[in-house]
Amino acid sequence: MTKRTSAKYKLDRRMGENIWGRPKSPVNRREYGPGQHGQRRKGKLSDFGIQLRAKQKLKGYYGDLTEKQFRRIFAEAERVKGDTGENLVGLLERRLDAVVYRAKFVPTMFSARQFVNHGHVKVNGKRVNIPSYRVKEGDVIEVRDKSKQLAIVLEAAGLAERDVPDYIDADHSKMVATLTRTPSLGDVPYPVMMEPNLVVEFYAKN
Repeated sequence: MTKRTSAKYKLDRRMGENIWGRPKSPVNRREYGPGQHGQRRKGKLSDFGIQLRAKQKLKGYYGDLTEKQFRRIFAEAERVKGDTGENLVGLLERRLDAVVYRAKFVPTMFSARQFVNHGHVKVNGKRVNIPSYRVKEGDVIEVRDKSKQLAIVLEAAGLAERDVPDYIDADHSKMVATLTRTPSLGDVPYPVMMEPNLVVEFYAKN
């Protein structure tokens, strides 16, 4: 599992939002931040604070990528023609661990990274164990035969808390999914509001 798994709900508490829309999130019970000073009245955030928070939220959502990883993806989004914020979301959603999560092969983004890492996933018939692997439109992602009966896979397929988005064609009887197109921000079923435009502003100034 990733280094952040044991503390994955800390991000929810820090942001005061249920980032992944999970029923067990502590924010569902307590909206204030963690620690002894968590209940203090929140001061008004500066523009920098708002932009930083938007970056932390988006970065954290994808299994808490390192700053180096996130910066590299952002730099790539800047190079591609079009809106940088939209490009950023499209690149993040094309990560293999994100596609595995969206296809409901696993219950969380964190378990998706581990699932790929441990070699349970094939792309176009070949085993791929790199969570950051960039999936292309039309690529077929499949859970290996040996892994289809794992408890984590069976649990995820039955989760009622989220649906498979329409840019992924998933067949849970065969545990196969295809990325049909690169999504735009409006296509991605984030449980909370993501603001990639603020991330663009953050990197433009810092």
